[in-house]
Amino acid sequence: MRPASLLKEALRSGTVAAAAMIPAGLLFQRFGFDVGRYGPKVATLLVGGPPAPVVLLLLHFVIGWIFALPLLVALVRFPRLAAQPVGAGAAYGLSFYLGANSLALPLFFGDPLPWLGGVRLVGPSLLIHLVYGISLGLTARNFAARASPRA
Repeated sequence: MRPASLLKEALRSGTVAAAAMIPAGLLFQRFGFDVGRYGPKVATLLVGGPPAPVVLLLLHFVIGWIFALPLLVALVRFPRLAAQPVGAGAAYGLSFYLGANSLALPLFFGDPLPWLGGVRLVGPSLLIHLVYGISLGLTARNFAARASPRA
């Protein structure tokens, strides 16, 4: 696998997966659920003040591209994962939520862990991250099939 093809696929699949998260996130926000908390916090750190909406959108896609890379590498290196890209994507979305949004980011920003807020706080964000992972797996399945070594 060439690094250029991996990066191109991260942009392609990461864009689709990041875009797939947006409708669910907007719907949950519309109904008063606490989703999208950390995008503005990270953007504020990066730009030194309240970010413009376009900055938030750009950051959302950049994060989608960066976090596409680990799953893409795993799909290429491990043929068993490449054979089940949707399941691998779902597991990746779950892991992404657990590691980043329910642990690392709350600890970094001094927020309570979402698990203390129950299903209403955990469920929507977890679902949105599952959408990301499943979409990433679906979008990258042909790339993974072409690029992974045969078992």
